[in-house]
Amino acid sequence: MKKLLLISVIIPFLFSCSDNGFNNKNPYLPNYSFTLNINMNLPAYSILQYPSNAIYYSGVGAKGIFVFNTGSGYNAFDAACPNQALSSCSTMTIKGINVFCPCDSKEYSLFTGQAQGGAQYPLKQYRVEVNGNILRVYN
Repeated sequence: MKKLLLISVIIPFLFSCSDNGFNNKNPYLPNYSFTLNINMNLPAYSILQYPSNAIYYSGVGAKGIFVFNTGSGYNAFDAACPNQALSSCSTMTIKGINVFCPCDSKEYSLFTGQAQGGAQYPLKQYRVEVNGNILRVYN
């Protein structure tokens, strides 16, 4: 009876593990491991304390990253266009609450990562943890 009880407790636990829904499989963008700490008390990043503001941070990911305050949390996305091979035109730029890919003229929402009008792949998303005024962005 004890073995049955133990199995009924352990089996559901094994299948309840989650990766928070992250699916970063994209044939155009390699997976780079990194951890970045952003101090929002610094002037360069202080705009992240207010909703609907984004920053571009170079040197991590495929082409840098965008970090965005959604008003209810933070999103971080790779700055490389998700539907183009890495090239000189595949670095996106911030356009309000969207980012713009000059290769295919698509705009992607910084709220959802989805392309306006649809596209095969959404923006490549990274994890964000908040600890006071420090954002930890990692893959």
